[in-house]
Amino acid sequence: MQRGGSREPVFNLPGSLVFVISLLIAVHLVRDVWLTADVDAHVLRALSFVPGRFSFALNPDAVAGELTRLVNAGNRNAVLSAQFFLGDGHADMWSMFTYSMLHGDWTHLGMNVLWLAAFGAPVALRFGTVRTLAFFLVTAAAGAGAHYAAHWLDLTPVVGASASVSGLMAAALRFIFQPGAPLGKALYEPLPPELSVRVPATSLRVALRDPRVLQFSALWFVINLLIGLFAVPLGISDAGVAWEAHAGGFVAGFLLFAFFDPAPAKAESRSSFEC
Repeated sequence: MQRGGSREPVFNLPGSLVFVISLLIAVHLVRDVWLTADVDAHVLRALSFVPGRFSFALNPDAVAGELTRLVNAGNRNAVLSAQFFLGDGHADMWSMFTYSMLHGDWTHLGMNVLWLAAFGAPVALRFGTVRTLAFFLVTAAAGAGAHYAAHWLDLTPVVGASASVSGLMAAALRFIFQPGAPLGKALYEPLPPELSVRVPATSLRVALRDPRVLQFSALWFVINLLIGLFAVPLGISDAGVAWEAHAGGFVAGFLLFAFFDPAPAKAESRSSFEC
């Protein structure tokens, strides 16, 4: 006879998130503790996303013009940094994904890990390991694409998993308010955690008319815009915040959810629009 009741594990994150979080921490630990500044700079150049490198392959004259502008501005450090990160001018397509593995400092990493655990867990439980990892990479690429669209000549490296975290957050909005889901109306018989995240999701059309989804999304966009515009002036961050990448990951996560969702889609009806 077993003594006492069963105990819940202290950390109950899906294996896919444990893997991602462990990888993020390990990468930053290696960079922070074991790599010299010179070696770390080359790692950053190889793995970070630099928009100007992609533009150089398409329009080298425009990138050369940007370098000339920096020279004329008289900021020698900015010129040297731009030349270093331009490197040989190769786009390095993998950087659209690998930039999400790097972080500026432990605070940056800690914030992403915190939000990843909070909003990524229900999505990872629903998607499973392969879909979750693929979703993480796809939303990272979407974030890089959005940042590129806004800063196509910029030679400043972009790092961080925020675009993927934003994508997972948006994906959670597609089902997390449904009846029986973690933030939805309670059912007469509550579902166990592993089933509460597998309730039928709303269609895209229904989700776009759900006030809870719209309010959360609007608040998220406002906060990200304010952080992007005022983080440096207010001393919150020493580096600029790539809020466009966050937005790109969020939009991609919201729109692409159905392509990754293994659960059956909810049939639409007039009652689906009730809140």
